[in-house]
Amino acid sequence: MGTAVRRQYAPLTLRSIPGRIRDGLSSFAGHSPSRFAIFIFTALVLLFTLLFSLPIAAADGKVTPLPDALFTAVSVICVTGLSTVNMATHWSDFGDVLVFIGVNIGGIGVLTLASILGMVISRRLGLRAKLMAASDTNPSRLHVGPVNEGQTVRLGEVGNLLATVAVSALAIEAIVALVLFPRMLAVQVPVGEAAWHSLYYAAMAFTNTGFNPNPEGLTPWADDFVFLSALMFGVILGAIGFPVIYAIARGWRKPRRWSVHVKLTLVTFGLLLVAGAALYILLEFDNPKTFGHDNAVDTIFQAFFLSAMTRSGGFSTINIADLHGSSLLVSGMLMFIGGGSASTAGGIKVTTLAVLFLAAFAEARGNESMEAFGRRIPRDILRLAVSVVLWGATIVAVSSIAILQITKAPFDFVLFDVISAFATCGLSTGLTAELPPEGVYVMALTMFMGRIGTVTLAAALASSVRRQLFKRPEERPIVG
Repeated sequence: MGTAVRRQYAPLTLRSIPGRIRDGLSSFAGHSPSRFAIFIFTALVLLFTLLFSLPIAAADGKVTPLPDALFTAVSVICVTGLSTVNMATHWSDFGDVLVFIGVNIGGIGVLTLASILGMVISRRLGLRAKLMAASDTNPSRLHVGPVNEGQTVRLGEVGNLLATVAVSALAIEAIVALVLFPRMLAVQVPVGEAAWHSLYYAAMAFTNTGFNPNPEGLTPWADDFVFLSALMFGVILGAIGFPVIYAIARGWRKPRRWSVHVKLTLVTFGLLLVAGAALYILLEFDNPKTFGHDNAVDTIFQAFFLSAMTRSGGFSTINIADLHGSSLLVSGMLMFIGGGSASTAGGIKVTTLAVLFLAAFAEARGNESMEAFGRRIPRDILRLAVSVVLWGATIVAVSSIAILQITKAPFDFVLFDVISAFATCGLSTGLTAELPPEGVYVMALTMFMGRIGTVTLAAALASSVRRQLFKRPEERPIVG
């Protein structure tokens, strides 16, 4: 009978092992969602590094060196677009499929991805998973927990948001691919290659990655406004953020009811797009290597295309190294700002910049609080915005110093590529492809820290959130 009992309960013990693993992961995710998200992202990078190292992933059938495999994995998962190898010729068909899958996974977002995995672990979208997904649309929840303001997406709508992420990604990439396909056939690209490349370009546009499967880059379509407009369409929709797409899809007929987050994102994004194009026209109209030989219409269009790509798109019809130093600085500023929150774009985000300007305007007018679109913005959002900018500036500064010391390259080229890495943009002066192994590792770490987000990183490093039950005496230092 003892043997029968052991046989009866042995399968139960074996079946409980996956359950214990699932419970352990669920507990870890609930205790620290930000650390769980970073854990998932790190695991994905390591997995793709291993896959890119396989001989089957390279076109020549050889093992890709570790620095190149690791850098490509980080760039793919972080949807950056920088590369140390020729993405159009180095990888095999298997490697190209890995890139395609990786950028779509990375484009979902760190915390949104963790939420979906948490949903798989718990077999349902519970409160913990909703909190993680909600924090991706509103980073302040990482600091103060669920908040009361109606900005971005409410906690009860997170399930719909995750559905919107999947549906919008598939729909937008499909639309872009359908536009690109006939334009490729028009330049005599074979049907099979045109079908694959149209899907590839569409994924790179929407995820704001910018990898190019064509050895000639965008040269065959440099004057094709339809092709380039389709890429801009995908990049902009990916860069404004899933909460904005969700709000527009749900209430496009009633823009007055959009949240402050949606309005701030659209207004700031639009102003930066126009301002960037205007500056490129002003600074590059006489540059024979860029826009100097174009007519007025072509110059305006190409300026808007470049301005859109600095949102984090990564595509370019010109050699970035040919830009004037002033244009490189403007590009660096635009890349550092990036796109919208909870988007495929990087940078400090346009709403962060908007909050800083609103605070400056409020201070200049003597107002006690920040206001936008008839709503008051809490002061803790300002502290969060300042933290994001300082963290981002620190990462860029430290990485730039390291790369300068390693390469002795020109400062403007180093600063541009480092900002591009931090903002997961993908535009490059050509410096990244020439980095030695130690420089490759520094740039890979910069991409990783830029993608996981300064807010997420800060929250993950914080051991706990303390509630202080007393206030110290106040004293005002001199500022300015």
